[in-house]
Amino acid sequence: MIGRIRERNTFWVFLLFVAAFLVACNAAGGVEPAIGNSDSAVSIAEMQDGESTPSVAEVEDVSSAEEPEELQVIEATATATPEEDISSSEETGVGELSEDAGDGEAEAAVENTAEPAIEEQSTETPEPVVEVQPTETIEPIVEDGIFLQDDRPEDLRFVTEDWNTNWERHTISYEELLSGGPPRDGIRSIDDPMFVTIEEAGSWLIGNEPVIVLEIYGDVRAYPLQILTFHEIVNDVVGEVPVIVTFCPLCNSALVFDRRLDSETYEFGTSGLLRNSDLVMYDRTTESLWQQFTGEGIVGDLAGQQLTFLASSLVSFDDFKEAFPTGMVLSQDTGFDRPYGINPYPGYDTYDSPLTAGGNIALLQQEQDGRLPAAERVVTVSLADAGVDVAYPLSILSEVSVINDQQGGQDMAIFFKPGTSSALGGQIIAFAEDVGATGVFDANLEGQKLTFSYEDEKIVDDETGSTWNILGQATDGPLAGQTLKPLVHGDHFWFSWAAFKPETIIYQS
Repeated sequence: MIGRIRERNTFWVFLLFVAAFLVACNAAGGVEPAIGNSDSAVSIAEMQDGESTPSVAEVEDVSSAEEPEELQVIEATATATPEEDISSSEETGVGELSEDAGDGEAEAAVENTAEPAIEEQSTETPEPVVEVQPTETIEPIVEDGIFLQDDRPEDLRFVTEDWNTNWERHTISYEELLSGGPPRDGIRSIDDPMFVTIEEAGSWLIGNEPVIVLEIYGDVRAYPLQILTFHEIVNDVVGEVPVIVTFCPLCNSALVFDRRLDSETYEFGTSGLLRNSDLVMYDRTTESLWQQFTGEGIVGDLAGQQLTFLASSLVSFDDFKEAFPTGMVLSQDTGFDRPYGINPYPGYDTYDSPLTAGGNIALLQQEQDGRLPAAERVVTVSLADAGVDVAYPLSILSEVSVINDQQGGQDMAIFFKPGTSSALGGQIIAFAEDVGATGVFDANLEGQKLTFSYEDEKIVDDETGSTWNILGQATDGPLAGQTLKPLVHGDHFWFSWAAFKPETIIYQS
């Protein structure tokens, strides 16, 4: 049926074009072409039935006559090309009329076009705009440099929920404290240390291994780092002075303090917290927190208090044996089963550890000071009375072996000697890289200022020509038997020193 309708539509379109052409020609006075036999006069309806072809005059009559409604409808669509008309018919149904369709049905079919879409109105009620009021800033309460409120973040509260620390007193922001992983006392301090002779220690302690040397009133002791890396704190009494010997592997900081404060003696343990990657200790009396790097009470009843530093040295076991042949050595009999001699932080100081990969210190909460590489070893001195902090890079000191300097009115002699292995390099400390040892001393002896130099692999003073060892002892020459006064100093990684002493002076050669 669609095919027959298309034939009829095509016929009417053709007839319309012919009529229009003839009218145009007549108006222009041109030749009127004949269509079919001029003697045959038929109506348009008869032409549709195919009975005969009308003459030109008859076609003119048809074109001038009033067009039927069906023709008007078809004419309205005749402006489209045949291809467009056919596609329109197939897709929309316009013009799909039955053989018996009347004029009304044709009009209805043509007018059956798609109605314009009516935009739906949203029935949702718009949410009211709520004006956010700014949060009121609570000013911290500070008295004599002590913050007087407990504003711990939630993660710190969780870690310390069963502690009896007075959290309403602190000198630092609690945001600076970070859990190091182990809980409080997860790294066990040594509280009842045992000691052995140098000969006995020689069965398990190799000559190049590092030891902390402490001498008080003739009582001389060595604390091997192969033990301290696993315990970090030793509560001891040396020369009748209660002391705390500490080592933070993450900062390479070996420091010793008097553990008395206002005539009371305190015992210390590891808190499991870190600040600037450094060990945070706690005392077991008040459970106050203490910064190992500075000896300062930072949280609790004793916040703002200061432990007294004691001068010590970090040298090789061989250097200790030579200087103090009758000295005592911390025993491996600690009461704990640990693989002493094995480094639990392999590759830490060469950036081969996940904690220091690429020179990025994972547990450091602040931006690094880029003046020196993060793990550059530095010999450091803090002259509190003069307000001066100074760092001597080992990269410089190891080249010259001796530095004569004055800072804050203090004459100093800084010594270097190779032969001490790193406790934080290779997996076995005795086989690790040689990083050397240092000593820092008052350059004045019995009223005479001495100037030192390095000659023939020996440290000598220019004034008398006496020879000196890494522990400040004159071993030969006019001053043999004399000892320089040791100054409190540290052998640290640069990043840790700079974090606590950002205004430090770096020695330039």
